[in-house]
Amino acid sequence: MAKKTKQVEDNAFSLLTDFDIYLFKSGKHYKLYEKLGAHVVSNGDTEGTYFAVWAPNARAVSVIGYFNNWKDGVHKLNPRWDQSGIWECFFPDVKHGEAYKYAILSITGDYLEKADPFAAYAETPPRTASIVWEPKYEWQDSAWLEERKQLAGKPKPYSVYEVHYGSWRRKAEENDRSLTYPEMAEELVAYVKDMGFTHVEFLPIMEHPFYGSWGYQLTGYFAPTSRYGSPEDFMYMVDCFHRAGIGVILDWVPSHFPGDAHGLYKFDGTFLFEHEDPRKGFHPDWKSYIFNYGRNEVRSFLISNALFWLERYHIDGIRVDAVASMLYLDYSRKDGEWIPNQYGGNENLEAISFLKEMNEVVYKNFPDAITIAEESTSWTGVSRPTYVGGLGFGQKWMMGWMHDTLHYFQTDPIHRKYHHNEITFSIIYAFTENFMLPLSHDEVVHGKGSLLGKMPGDEWKKFANLRLLYSYMYTHPGTKLLFMGGEFGQSSEWNHEKSLDWHLLEYDVHKGAQNILRDLNMLYKREPALYQHAFDNKGFRWIDYGDRDNSVIAYQRLSDHKEDVLVIVCNFTPEVRYHYRIGVPYRGQWKEIFNSDAKQYHGSDVINSGLLTTSPVKYHSQDYSISLTLPPLAISILKLDKELNEFELRDIGT
Repeated sequence: MAKKTKQVEDNAFSLLTDFDIYLFKSGKHYKLYEKLGAHVVSNGDTEGTYFAVWAPNARAVSVIGYFNNWKDGVHKLNPRWDQSGIWECFFPDVKHGEAYKYAILSITGDYLEKADPFAAYAETPPRTASIVWEPKYEWQDSAWLEERKQLAGKPKPYSVYEVHYGSWRRKAEENDRSLTYPEMAEELVAYVKDMGFTHVEFLPIMEHPFYGSWGYQLTGYFAPTSRYGSPEDFMYMVDCFHRAGIGVILDWVPSHFPGDAHGLYKFDGTFLFEHEDPRKGFHPDWKSYIFNYGRNEVRSFLISNALFWLERYHIDGIRVDAVASMLYLDYSRKDGEWIPNQYGGNENLEAISFLKEMNEVVYKNFPDAITIAEESTSWTGVSRPTYVGGLGFGQKWMMGWMHDTLHYFQTDPIHRKYHHNEITFSIIYAFTENFMLPLSHDEVVHGKGSLLGKMPGDEWKKFANLRLLYSYMYTHPGTKLLFMGGEFGQSSEWNHEKSLDWHLLEYDVHKGAQNILRDLNMLYKREPALYQHAFDNKGFRWIDYGDRDNSVIAYQRLSDHKEDVLVIVCNFTPEVRYHYRIGVPYRGQWKEIFNSDAKQYHGSDVINSGLLTTSPVKYHSQDYSISLTLPPLAISILKLDKELNEFELRDIGT
């Protein structure tokens, strides 16, 4: 039941208690969305809407909307007596579904019209008003949430399909419109399920005024964009993913926000959410504004927002955008354009403290969720616990692997022997963090071309290289992320203004790329050796990394069960290599369980059929070896045949 406050006005009504205010001002109110914003409530026998907004430097605040013809001063908010800076009031004539804004008179006399920072819903852009909304939805994903809880902390495959909502698929016959949330619940869920991905990750789905920002310039942190439906529609889509056994990750942007007039920028006429000094408060890359992480009320806002999506929308994790830009005070700045910290360094101590606290709070409240950092520098311990000095993220994007790997694959195979270290170097640091291997949207925009377009050679070589890239990615330690379109070899650079080129699947080469991605996902989930020790060196062992002249590498992936060992051999040239000998750990019969050159992938079908019998010839520091044929620009994955080698498994104590 709501509690009355010590306001001067008669019949004052508030959802805020003194303890709420204490937590808010100390930066420890992690469910602020339950108190601030617009809430449809009952005040005694009267139903209406309670509004509360933080605007400490305003001279006056009122709510405007169609219910008062957008006239300032009719529905006035009252300043709280406790110097919290919060204005509030209950209005019985404002109902669910009403559009509204806050009309703010600043201390300088400026008149501002602002959207609600805590709005649960917003008008569809280019309209900018908030909407009074109390989402009501009956979730049916209890089985998913229970399984998520049971699997928390246990090794599991993470294969993420990254999606820009508005351009995944469009209705060409209906004015090229994007799919609604219910339509995506049918089409995207079925597609991700069929392709075998474990998770889908959406570029920011929160409300944003400029579609061309891909969602990274937010104005409505607590509202799924209304472009595609209501909050309940979005809940339904998440629910459908969960019932299909697919997790949902959202991109989250606590690093910066745009300067739109209705947004957070100079919210009450002063620099409230952002730093006043542009050397700390303005982002030169994105022409946007940086949160003041040292202000307690801002920390409450942001951490509450992270928890909001996990609690109210059952999201399984958040991928935090542009972490590097938060960590460094001199990020993308020249000398004289930044302010050192109190110790004279370039570390943003306030942002570091905020990220640590955010991760601690998320994992305390949702230990079965995941936080992922897009962090592109060599910052130590991004995905290590805060109690050992880390930032506390669950995983970190492996940007070094992505850069080196793509550079290597863009090199003509005839020259790859001179770049051999680019394909082997990642293992040196692969276990210093909980790494996710990203082939993300950032690699297929701004003139970079598509992944397929980066591959050298004629059409056959391009697709063979692409299949090799994906197979190498799925057998490399770490979790996986692939941006939409890559799975079928999108040939043109991604364009957010149009649908993916689904018509390409009419061609066998593109269908083959899609087939191999589907099979790689299935193989990844089926073989514990590929995910059980994704983040530590127990799961990886080199066989040979030194054959640079042939551009061949061979390695093992291991699980806790020795018989599940996989032997992977990669041939990064278009030359078929016959009678190629590699050392293997156990004697017996080895079977090729995957070959990226197979016919069903539109390869040349140079495969190792039948069983490969070991020889007692020692090779690559192994007691046994086998001779096989290496397919061109391809990977071969071998596994010990259990049925034919029971005696051998007994010998090694499994």
